[in-house]
Amino acid sequence: MNNSIIQSGKQSLLILLLFSSVGLAQFKLPHYEVVELKNGLTIYLMEKKDVPLISFAMSFDAGAIKDGSDYGLASFTAEALKFGTSTYTKVQIDSIFNYYGSNLSVNANYDYSSLFSQIIKENIGVLLPVIAEVVIQPQFPSEEITKRKQRWLAELDQAKESPRRVIGDYFNKLIFDDGPYSGPLNGTKSSIQKIDQQKIKEFYLFNYRPETSSIAVVGDFDSDKMKTLLEKYFGNWKNNSPKIISDIRMIQKSFEEPKVYLINKDNASETTFMIGGSGIPMSNQDQIQIDVINTILGGRFTSWLNDELRVNAGLTYGARSRFSSYKHSGIFYMSSFTATRNTEAALDLALKTYQRLFGKGIDEATLTSAKNYVKGQFPPDYETSYSLASFLIQKYVFGIDDSYINDFEKKVDELNVNKANEIVKKYFPKENLQMVLIGKADEIRSVAKKYGRIIEKNLSEDGF
Repeated sequence: MNNSIIQSGKQSLLILLLFSSVGLAQFKLPHYEVVELKNGLTIYLMEKKDVPLISFAMSFDAGAIKDGSDYGLASFTAEALKFGTSTYTKVQIDSIFNYYGSNLSVNANYDYSSLFSQIIKENIGVLLPVIAEVVIQPQFPSEEITKRKQRWLAELDQAKESPRRVIGDYFNKLIFDDGPYSGPLNGTKSSIQKIDQQKIKEFYLFNYRPETSSIAVVGDFDSDKMKTLLEKYFGNWKNNSPKIISDIRMIQKSFEEPKVYLINKDNASETTFMIGGSGIPMSNQDQIQIDVINTILGGRFTSWLNDELRVNAGLTYGARSRFSSYKHSGIFYMSSFTATRNTEAALDLALKTYQRLFGKGIDEATLTSAKNYVKGQFPPDYETSYSLASFLIQKYVFGIDDSYINDFEKKVDELNVNKANEIVKKYFPKENLQMVLIGKADEIRSVAKKYGRIIEKNLSEDGF
């Protein structure tokens, strides 16, 4: 029998087991244990013995909001953890994980840096000490930094050839101005060129600390034995460097006028766009119900935006909307792309479709469909050990309560038409929308003027 069919059958069976014989049962977060080591390191242990795999995840209070003017430093430092330790070279680290059929990735987002590995059960004793060295004893060899910088700079140039890869950076810059979420995660050419071994070491020493880090282990293991292993390899982790107290408070910006950030790409044959404004932080108690409403607008293939722009008008291959939430703030945006000649038609139709939220509003049938869709998509999102480990470290970083999962369906079911339309008015930005257009400026400038005050920049320029 085809392996993909077997796998599909297993997934379907797993989903079915989440439901009772009477009807849909609320999916609950599996049992887990929380341990704190003497050095302040928080550990989450969740046994899940359906597959002989262990997902290992870590979070560090070392996100890009700590870059300052050194854009990309958090991302570079995260990757540089794997450049070598006191025992292993970069090549040896890569080879060990490849040999045991595993992986090791470290990256940064705005609020934190994270490490992930998926390990076959029997190999945890071999790979865990290597992970510990990567985290606790990185050496940041200058020759590896130099090689990676060269590739990094080339990748920045390559990214700008695809506007959809970089438009989010321009949108964050427009929304947050010079705030902590305004810098590009991967930096600029000028900021990456300034990164050196000293900057990386300083960033690591100030921000990678056991008392502000977490470990999540989910999979086929014995909790008591795992505690012993983690204590052995991470219990002596210390950081005696001065602790920098971050004073980033809730950032919710309002806009006094609509603006258009027009980014010129000389050889563009299409316009890529984002439209939106301020969103919500991860702590917002209405997040689940906001997501239900966004599903109607642009969160699924049959959403209003995709129906109007793709299916009915044929202006694009896809249109979507999203609330992207951070620890201290968030953004809301609609996004799509269209042929240059159709720029005005696509923008007008996107805005007209968006206004349906505030004009006609949401009816019972539309809301019921979205609620059923969201509830159907939810359990599979948390069926793997990897996704559960991801949730646990995000729980630590953002202070997410277990009720996000345990009461998910309840909160969805509580959403009625009146409350849905109230949420639209409360959270979806209506006035002074902000817009980023990436395309051939000479051909779309006159169109852009009708949507707000224009700020122009060339895509080929460094910086944002």
